[in-house]
Amino acid sequence: MAAIARGSVWEIQPANVEAAGLAAADAGAFLAALRSAAAAAGPAAAGDAVWAAVVAAGLLRPEHPHALHQLVYYSVYAGWDRAARGPPPYWFPSLSDCRQTNLGRLMEANGPKLLGPAYKDPITSFNLFYKFSVENPEVYWSMVLKQLALKFQQEPKSILSTSDRSKKGGEWLQGALLNIAECCLIPCPSLNRTDDSTAIVWRDEGRDDCPVNRMSLKELRSQVITVANALDTMFQKGDRIAIDMPMTCNAVIIYLAIILGGFVVVSIADSFAPHEIGTRMGVSKAKAIFTQDFIIRGGKKVPLYSRVVQGTSSKAVVIPATGGNLGVTLRNGDMSWKDFLSRAAQRSSIYFPVYQSADALTNILFSSGTTGEPKAIPWTQLSPISCTADLWAHMDVRPQDIGCWPTNLGWAMGPVILYSCFLNSATLALYHGSPLGRDFSKFVQDAGVTVLGSVPSLVKSWKAGNCDKVLDWTKIRVLGTSGEASDIDDNLWLTSRTSYKPIVECCGGTELASGYIQGSLLQPQAFSAFTGASMSTGFVILDEQGIPYPDDVPCAGEVGLFPLFFGATNSLLNADHDKVYFDGMPIYKGRQLRRHGDIIQRTVGGYYIVQGRADDTMNLGGIKTSSVEIERVCNRADEGLLETAAVSIKPAGGGPEHLAILAVLKDKSAPHNVNLLKSKFQRAIKSLNPLFKVTYVKVVPEFPRTASNKLLRRVLRDQLKQELSKHSRL
Repeated sequence: MAAIARGSVWEIQPANVEAAGLAAADAGAFLAALRSAAAAAGPAAAGDAVWAAVVAAGLLRPEHPHALHQLVYYSVYAGWDRAARGPPPYWFPSLSDCRQTNLGRLMEANGPKLLGPAYKDPITSFNLFYKFSVENPEVYWSMVLKQLALKFQQEPKSILSTSDRSKKGGEWLQGALLNIAECCLIPCPSLNRTDDSTAIVWRDEGRDDCPVNRMSLKELRSQVITVANALDTMFQKGDRIAIDMPMTCNAVIIYLAIILGGFVVVSIADSFAPHEIGTRMGVSKAKAIFTQDFIIRGGKKVPLYSRVVQGTSSKAVVIPATGGNLGVTLRNGDMSWKDFLSRAAQRSSIYFPVYQSADALTNILFSSGTTGEPKAIPWTQLSPISCTADLWAHMDVRPQDIGCWPTNLGWAMGPVILYSCFLNSATLALYHGSPLGRDFSKFVQDAGVTVLGSVPSLVKSWKAGNCDKVLDWTKIRVLGTSGEASDIDDNLWLTSRTSYKPIVECCGGTELASGYIQGSLLQPQAFSAFTGASMSTGFVILDEQGIPYPDDVPCAGEVGLFPLFFGATNSLLNADHDKVYFDGMPIYKGRQLRRHGDIIQRTVGGYYIVQGRADDTMNLGGIKTSSVEIERVCNRADEGLLETAAVSIKPAGGGPEHLAILAVLKDKSAPHNVNLLKSKFQRAIKSLNPLFKVTYVKVVPEFPRTASNKLLRRVLRDQLKQELSKHSRL
């Protein structure tokens, strides 16, 4: 970041622009246009007004070097006082655009009736409408359900019943009968979805110069029915059937077929080792498993079927990763995909879905399982509706959108993006290969993706590999990120590739089937920050005594969720649900709060920052802080850093906790000076608190992560404690 001018935008000189990668012949004109845009914001304009003017003028383009975007952004906000004003916004909603969003249209149609004279417009009245959705969830959900591609075989008698106090989350859609997979597969005239609509676009790795493949809704339905018919020849209704394979077209077809036929999907991530596969098969009591012979990633064939064989004796149906023939020899009792499909040859092309109640089990997912046995989390037919409405309201997924979120059916985001596309009448975009490189980025361009989701580590890979070179991502109109805390500079890179489209931060959990805190296209967005709770979701921030802080007051503490949460679990298959999520939580307004485990900060300006899990906090010199907060500043301490992890170590002899920073470099073979890094980290954390002291720094090749890519600070802490005890360093 040597090219970044640390003063205001007016202090940028042509030499700074050239150092940021712009040709000398263009630097003068760019600087003149930049100053003109800044002047148009007004002589005494604050950084947010200047930044809004710069973006509106279109001066910063996707093809510009990232260093130039850095130069302008950090200079514009050089004098911004975060302590007094909160995080600086980078994206601002326009009223005309807001009125075209899903939520904006709903507000314009219903706001005057529900809020009376207090309703003004979707931006001004957003907070009022959000509060109405929390206080009147049955009214909000009755409106939203009409916006989705849902077909009830029997309409619900009520939206929400709270009469049974033993069900802390309430009872939703009582009396309803439906099949959520059928809802994904049939035309929906109200959303302009026909049999000819494109349901899926996809491409296989290694065929990156070929046109993308397309599957119509009619073709998808036909293939799902074929698989459902074959399932009926082998299983009893209600049987649990696992999927352990990449998120390909075949995986999506199998997933929908299992649910269409009245069976239950058991989701297993394709990255798991044999014993992890076996654990999940055992806990779920799955009767069989669909898998692939290999996984194709980055041109390499990674064995998958062999891991399944080691992990479980249950029957496996094996799909070839490439071509029509399997690349493995099957054990006795297992079946090829071709032989499986042949079982449906004599059956009718008409299929009668199994209709069940809204709370019927459809999918078993699992927590990461970083400590002990993973929690088996049941998804009902409410769960897909919840996550679909979540992306409808916050990421504004609309009919004819093309949605892509590189993930796996073993994790919640797999079903989330599947349902959010199909139930919003959008197209699902799938890349059959590694999402880390330029080939995936080209697929995003060629498929015309309009809604792109990611996790922060993916963005780091795209940025480090210059995956955007000579590619056009400007069709993207909204970005999403979830899974872990995102990095400000990485997100600056990401949004700049799309001509500064909004990035919606999402944070939730598998047991919620959606997010509880997110961004919104009706509010200004700040990097790596959330604008508020999800629609109809209420929460409070608790102090160390479990007492809620007043609403709208800047603070930090553990979050307590309001229990009436559409789609959230009421049970776990292998744990005591009440003990996990409710025991020990305070009563608030007559109802016990639901535990989630996140520490969140409400900032000045009304933004929220997730500071990690409750067990990722540390006490430094009597001051509680979070690992995420320290990592945010340390990640920007040196150009050569890919990422950092902050952990605290308790000395063997007692005394205050010591702060250790572990670092991964962009170039793992590059020489590095640990003492120099330590001094840079020390300077960086002074912005948080001048009393914080970095005791130990270590460069490592990579960080341990869960299979869903979450950083395992607990493992780092244990490893470091063991290492330091041997060397008596603390």
